Amino acid sequence: MRYRQLGKWGMKVSEIALGAWVTYGDTVHDKELIREIVGIAYEGGVNFFDNADIYAFGKAEEIMGEILSEYPRHTLVLSTKAYWPMSEDVNDLGLSRKHVRESIHKSLRRFDTDYVDLFFAHRYDENVPMEEIVTSFSNLVDEGKILYWGTSEWPASRLAEANTFAIANGLHQPVVEQPQYSMLYRRRFEKRILREAERFGMGVVVWSPLAMGMLTGKYDDGLPAGSRFAEDEEQRDFFFNEVNRAKVRALKEVADGVGLTRVQLALAWVLRHSQMSCAITGATRPSQIEESLGAAGVDLPEDVLVRIDEVLG
Repeated sequence: MRYRQLGKWGMKVSEIALGAWVTYGDTVHDKELIREIVGIAYEGGVNFFDNADIYAFGKAEEIMGEILSEYPRHTLVLSTKAYWPMSEDVNDLGLSRKHVRESIHKSLRRFDTDYVDLFFAHRYDENVPMEEIVTSFSNLVDEGKILYWGTSEWPASRLAEANTFAIANGLHQPVVEQPQYSMLYRRRFEKRILREAERFGMGVVVWSPLAMGMLTGKYDDGLPAGSRFAEDEEQRDFFFNEVNRAKVRALKEVADGVGLTRVQLALAWVLRHSQMSCAITGATRPSQIEESLGAAGVDLPEDVLVRIDEVLG
């Protein structure tokens, strides 16, 4: 496993991370299975475990917190997020100072820890002034409840605004952005987000680097029963089409040529950017995290990158 800094900032994260989105406490309830997956990740060098309060409405934090309490705290990078509504209460959503502070206190209780390493603003909130957002997160750093804060799926213009405001007012800047990025979803990140991340020294930790599983190859021959796309029409419509299926099938030859699976090729491709800190992967089976770990430390040759671009078009 290699470890990368969050942009210009000091903390290092494993270039492969394990995330809890749409898995733990939701599609996967077997705690012993989750413990096995986490154990494989940890023994394979993963130190970054990504979470959010909205994942299974807090259950993912509780399960991961219980399992990760078995490991030395200083060896872990724990993250969570706040933004999405957690109840029907009028203030139990968004990035107001009230919701941000109450959310981190609830997350800390669910994790049973004194602090999290990373706390993300899970989306930008148009209803809250930037002054309130930045100040709220910065104050939590000063209080030691969080060590760093970041953003997820923020527009590039808002990344610039947040960093500029923080610098001008002596506040803690967001150190990392968490966008969606993969071989099949790349334009927004490459055209806008990457430029601002580089400008302000932010790290980048990407989610869905396998395009919701499309890049694994499991949809080469259609929609397997019980698969994510078979169950989720919205996600299926986003990625599952004949153009993408043709690209994924063509990528198999590229992956075979360098001795990788398509999962490993897709992760190594994402990690090719110097600004990239890590790729966050999910796993519902031990074999999945084992395969993802095979992408750690892989540097794709330039001719392979050229071939990939030809396939992706």
